[in-house]
Amino acid sequence: MNIKNLTMSFGTQELFKNVSIYISENEKVGIVGVNGAGKSTLFKIILGQEDPSDGKITFPHNTRIEWLPQVIEDNISDSNISVFEYLLSARPIEKLNNKLQKCYEDLSKEDESKHNAIYNKINKIQKDLEYWEEYSAESTLLKIIEGMNITSDILDKKISELSGGQKSKIAFAKLLYSKPEIILLDEPTNHLDKESKDYVTNYLKHYKGSVYVISHDIDFLNEITTKILYVDKQRKTLELYNGNYDRFLKLHKEKIKSIENESKIQEAEAKRLKTFIDKYSSSSGKRKKMVQDREKKLEKLLENKIELTPKQKETDFRIEMNRESNKIPLKVNNLVFSYDKDSKKPLINNLSFSITRGEKFLIVGKNGIGKSTLLRLIIGKLTPISGEIKLGVKTDIAYYAQEHELLEDDKTIIDNFEEYNLNDSVLRGVLSRFLFTGDEVYKKVKVLSPGEKSRVALAKLSLSKANLLILDEPTNHLDPETQKIIADTFKNYKGTMLIVSHNPDFVDNLGVERTLTLPKGNISYYKKEEVEYYHELNTKRLKK
Repeated sequence: MNIKNLTMSFGTQELFKNVSIYISENEKVGIVGVNGAGKSTLFKIILGQEDPSDGKITFPHNTRIEWLPQVIEDNISDSNISVFEYLLSARPIEKLNNKLQKCYEDLSKEDESKHNAIYNKINKIQKDLEYWEEYSAESTLLKIIEGMNITSDILDKKISELSGGQKSKIAFAKLLYSKPEIILLDEPTNHLDKESKDYVTNYLKHYKGSVYVISHDIDFLNEITTKILYVDKQRKTLELYNGNYDRFLKLHKEKIKSIENESKIQEAEAKRLKTFIDKYSSSSGKRKKMVQDREKKLEKLLENKIELTPKQKETDFRIEMNRESNKIPLKVNNLVFSYDKDSKKPLINNLSFSITRGEKFLIVGKNGIGKSTLLRLIIGKLTPISGEIKLGVKTDIAYYAQEHELLEDDKTIIDNFEEYNLNDSVLRGVLSRFLFTGDEVYKKVKVLSPGEKSRVALAKLSLSKANLLILDEPTNHLDPETQKIIADTFKNYKGTMLIVSHNPDFVDNLGVERTLTLPKGNISYYKKEEVEYYHELNTKRLKK
């Protein structure tokens, strides 16, 4: 990949400024930096989804690039075909064979004068079939399916029937099978169980091609990367480091320390020159020449002054309540739900539970078992087949959606807060606590990274004044520093919380009282050992 004089701006917001970097083929490159630095935008430029303000990114001719986004769209193409058909479609072997058959039919019909052109087509198709490994392709796909723990019941489902986590996993398997020269991955391990992650890690380490990966998963980065591309938000540049993430941290810290030392030496020298100039500014003769000489040195020093990177602000996240809820803010009785109303096996079957005021209540279960569906039922986005959901008369709900579907993509950040009727200065004060300052507030939500969208959603949550928070994977897409701040804030929240989370550190520090395990609906009081076991259900497919 050759990045040459790359500049990228959104209005007055500049992400990259005249960046030039060359990365050789077959490298495994981790792309790191704070949320909003431009990591996902860099991918969009590579894919041609965004045009840079200046400069370009180029690859060898006809390089095949495939991308796994952080959030898989609900309207994923061919959503009504089976998972297995969807995976098979990653290699156009059937289409090529149909074209080949047509060429042979044309040979028997056309004049000999056209045979050379047809033979050329046949040769091209046969080369393509060789690239796609026609005779071993299905075996390769079955190995990927097995390695990623995609069970036969999932293979038979339609894409439209999958949960968000399952869609991400299937899209990842399809990408691996598609055999591109360059793979782009944006937070690829978010929805992977342990065995799948181990398989993918080993697959990518030995992949005969280039891999570019955005990830907060440090263990994953350390395992697969040969280089780290650091996106510096403050300096609006990219820096390439050899080695894995741990080596990058060491080298980057050493570089920052060296720059800080150079800056101190520079400041001391500037102070010494200025002291001399001030002391002898009215002198004449030799001393006047000495003053002029030092003035030139000071001017040159200031022209080349080292600008230290400002320390990143921390998110200041607080939630207050308008009022106290009833003693039982939420009660669920004999709830039944299925996306297919004729199904004999409902996704949620005869589920009952209640939560008490101020309780932190955790929901766990395997991907696709109905956790997010249950939350959508509670907030009224879905309608149950039978049963009831009772909210206390004083229950005020705020919902944090895993895929941020409650944000309006075509509106700016600031316009997403119209419902709160806050004046500009107050709203800007709120947004600044979530690291959105200056003209950043005029960026449209659709151009934000998933991490930035998370911060917008959390900012809205902070203004809700709700006494019941319903949270679906609230720490997904956030950098580790912001995750810690969010966890500390939720821990100190005085209202009631209903949480779906796969983040063990976050859950363990929340002060969860009880845990609901789906699909059976078992409820247990909090024990650390039990939560760790439930976390295993979220992150590791237990073998039967």
